[in-house]
Amino acid sequence: MSFIERIIERAKENKKTIVLPESMDKRVMEAASKVLANDIANIIIIGTPEEIEESSKGFDISKATIINPYTSELTEKLILQLVELRKNKGLAYEDAKKLMLEDYMYYACMLVKAGYADGCVSGACHSTSNTLRPALQIIKTKPTAELVSAFFLMVVPNCEYGSNGTFIFADAGLEQNPDSNKLAAIAASSAESFNLLVEDEARVAFLSHSTMGSAKHDDVDKVVAAVSIAKEKYPQYKMDGELQLDAAIIPEVAISKAPNSDVAGHANVLVFPDLDAGNIGYKLVQRLAKAEAYGPICQGIAAPINDLSRGCSADDIVGVVAITAVQAQF
Repeated sequence: MSFIERIIERAKENKKTIVLPESMDKRVMEAASKVLANDIANIIIIGTPEEIEESSKGFDISKATIINPYTSELTEKLILQLVELRKNKGLAYEDAKKLMLEDYMYYACMLVKAGYADGCVSGACHSTSNTLRPALQIIKTKPTAELVSAFFLMVVPNCEYGSNGTFIFADAGLEQNPDSNKLAAIAASSAESFNLLVEDEARVAFLSHSTMGSAKHDDVDKVVAAVSIAKEKYPQYKMDGELQLDAAIIPEVAISKAPNSDVAGHANVLVFPDLDAGNIGYKLVQRLAKAEAYGPICQGIAAPINDLSRGCSADDIVGVVAITAVQAQF
């Protein structure tokens, strides 16, 4: 059974309700039809009848709950709740109403906040900031999390490395240039996410252009410090570094470059030193190795709110919906 087949099976075991606010995107409608047909999750779609009719042509979304924000009896209630949530920021009623009617992501987050849904998936035709800003304002950070970060779950075909070809790449979607403390926190969150979603023990490699002191640079020092912080704060996880990519995942290379590491050669969670490296890395593997790339999956938000790459396919969206549903089970 493949990774995503197992995720879908787990989603079906305890069905959750996921909101899709991008009713204007045909890929989202196709994905919704597949999720509903396969009984993966309950789906709420936000949009006007005109928007949904146009984008859902050819797809059966009859089992979805459709919410027209302009006519729904929930709208007034959710607007008032949003005003209450953001009163310390000076949000007035008319401004809250404008947000709810013009930016469906705010409406989606309020549905999650109010308990009408368990999670949300967006980003097929909106930027990461458009997706995460409402989530951070409304859902907010999980009390146990130090920060919100994002990862891609990569499934590489015919790959002997990682966990049968399955990896987490972090942060590949959100934190631009994390300092050592943030890198350590990203590593811990990613290890937890790996254990939850892949159901295998996380082995975390802090990546660099240096392996165990082979190069000297401020960028290397940042990673070395992150490893030290992570090992002290999160001893429950196997973590090591700094490691070059080949030393992290290939046993034969690890033997010569990092012989005393219990992670080198067997890493399945790859922590990149910055967003440039993480984003480039996941896209190289996705495009050249034909890997499945699910994400950006967010971690550290109080409820599962997940982003999509704007280059995603309908099947990618189905996968992220299933992952979101599994996250909502915990």
